[in-house]
Amino acid sequence: MADLSLAQVFFVVIFIVIFLLLALILKPQSIKIPIRNRHVFITGGSSGIGLALAHLAASEGARVSILARNVDRLQEARDSIRLSTGNDVAVFPADVRDPDAVLRAIEEAGPVDVLICNQGVFVPRELEKQELEEVKFMIDVNLMGTFHLIKAALPGMKNRKSREPASIAIISSQAGQVGIYGYTAYSASKFGLRGLAEALQQEVIAHNILVSLIFPPDTDTPGFEQETKMRPQLTGIIAASSGTVKADEVAKKTLNGIKSGSFIVPCNFDGLLLAIATAGLSPQRSVLMALCEVFAAGPTRFIGLCIQWGWYRSIKRWYAQNNYNLTCRCSSILHGTHNQLNYLLYNCANLLLSSHFCCVH
Repeated sequence: MADLSLAQVFFVVIFIVIFLLLALILKPQSIKIPIRNRHVFITGGSSGIGLALAHLAASEGARVSILARNVDRLQEARDSIRLSTGNDVAVFPADVRDPDAVLRAIEEAGPVDVLICNQGVFVPRELEKQELEEVKFMIDVNLMGTFHLIKAALPGMKNRKSREPASIAIISSQAGQVGIYGYTAYSASKFGLRGLAEALQQEVIAHNILVSLIFPPDTDTPGFEQETKMRPQLTGIIAASSGTVKADEVAKKTLNGIKSGSFIVPCNFDGLLLAIATAGLSPQRSVLMALCEVFAAGPTRFIGLCIQWGWYRSIKRWYAQNNYNLTCRCSSILHGTHNQLNYLLYNCANLLLSSHFCCVH
């Protein structure tokens, strides 16, 4: 009992020391980024998460501007926001891939207090089957489009007269925290946003601009419905382990994260585990979350390894089943004349496949 009590005391002392060190390092202070009477500029604002964010910001008294490519959808979004909130919004038809068009829209909209880079495109496919034009499309919209927006808005944000903190929010994806089968190009475009956000925060902190990086899970939007129809079968099997959430829920989490000045903003429990598991050297403004990251790093790594094991097991099983079906079809065509040879080839394929996945895992 004495040894146990000593161990407990030691743990408490270590906990207190770490807590005090984190408090000293982080210097916690109450951060509030106001929304009311401030200019909130949202891209991808005509549908999905962007439209939900526009509704929410307008309902809280913000002056909202939305940018998207489709003029008709922009007008529909404007009408729906007017109807639900009684507030007007400014609309800007532009393609984020065009830096000149983005700059014109930002200049016309006026200085931005809260920039929400929400645009995103997704073409799920294995890399070998993916056209390079599709890869370029995703990188140009998801990554380069964010560069174009921030480059255009940053001078005005730095020169704003208000002393209140401003915000740059970048909507990434949980596929920007972990790679998933069939998301090769998409994950690459979203992983890049993290490096952008971490470096950008260091560059703008002196101007009282806080960066937030949001990681939504699969979100129930019209675009997502279309995308799921294009997914490889294996992608659907792996993604089925995590359900979808409503766009309104993601919008609430996002806006709350922005207002509190959080750097990493998860949108569900899975996202919270991913945020802890992938914290790395990213900024952290909450002592409580910093403690979670320190003490939960080991357990979340274990959970992550279990999840990865399940994914690779699903991949291996899927390929084995498809090889088996192919062997059966070949056997049927040959009317069973080479059964022994087919059996041998099938087992060799399984052996090679097993060896391959053992190496990968």
